Amino acid sequence: MIILGLGSNLHSSYGNRFNNINLALSALESHKIEILLRSSLYETPSYPNNKDPKFINMVIGISSNLKPSELAAISISVEESLERKRNYKNEPRTCDIDIIDYKGQIIDFKYKNLNFIVPHVNLVNRNFVLIPLKEILPEWKHPKTKEPIDSIIDKLSDIDKKSILKIKKP
Repeated sequence: MIILGLGSNLHSSYGNRFNNINLALSALESHKIEILLRSSLYETPSYPNNKDPKFINMVIGISSNLKPSELAAISISVEESLERKRNYKNEPRTCDIDIIDYKGQIIDFKYKNLNFIVPHVNLVNRNFVLIPLKEILPEWKHPKTKEPIDSIIDKLSDIDKKSILKIKKP
């Protein structure tokens, strides 16, 4: 299975953060990507600047025959269609789609001017990925370390564990 993380902390001309996530899901499906699992939506403070707007995040499990670079190309295309700008690292954004796990493989590739490392280097520190991922795949193990998700979550700081809020759709 392929696991993607989606997030939004800015409105776009299409609507609010929730609309952006829903539009991203629809756009992925329009590219023949089958969404098999969907986590709840979660709200978290922005990182590293918690003064930026809060993020809405979710994790999905998908089925696709796309190569990692093709999936990256589609993800970037969807982000850009939702008005994502790339001016500086960790800036607020209308849409963010990350490849979290690609069929348990360890992959490092470049697409355009972006480096992709799968699983994501900072995955073990990201409550907004780990908590929703545990919701949909409670037996998931890190592809590189083989560490179970429960052990990884246990290592999060108390602040990280408490700063994520499962939310209902508006």
